[in-house]
Amino acid sequence: MDRNILLTRPARLPAKIALVLAGTALLALAAKVQVPFWPVPMTLQTLAVLMIGATFGARMAGATLLAYLAEGAVGLPVFASGAGLAYMAGPTGGYLLGFLLAATFVGLAADRGWLRGVVPVAAVMFAAMALIYLPGVAWLATLIGAEKAVAGGLIPFLPAEAFKLALAVLLARPLARRGRG
Repeated sequence: MDRNILLTRPARLPAKIALVLAGTALLALAAKVQVPFWPVPMTLQTLAVLMIGATFGARMAGATLLAYLAEGAVGLPVFASGAGLAYMAGPTGGYLLGFLLAATFVGLAADRGWLRGVVPVAAVMFAAMALIYLPGVAWLATLIGAEKAVAGGLIPFLPAEAFKLALAVLLARPLARRGRG
């Protein structure tokens, strides 16, 4: 049984749908807060992904990310700088897949009570960041080559991601506790 937000008591479908839509709106807003960069823009999405996982739990976080990807696939302007399946198959495609993996993983950690100490939270958040960057850089490498993918799709992001990782560690425990019934 999920122990996260709205799931400790029988939740109604409209409440779950509203929660998923709120999460997709947060992701869309986080996508628009960006530093233009090539081949992939720097955004606040990674932080939003981690916080959705910590707050919603695995099932709702996974549903939120699937809904977000579906919104983008049908052309809604939820991504950083494009929409549609062609955009999703471009340089950011692997990172988008990684968002789904990371949010679900952090949600699973929240469901299992792993977001309780600073060290476990840091380990979960670091692993979640890896779940974003591994498919992201791997997919990017198929488009521009491995060396350019690491040089353009990983290295420049590390300082900002370190800051977002620290922020995620600070926020995850209170959010995970608040999400529990």
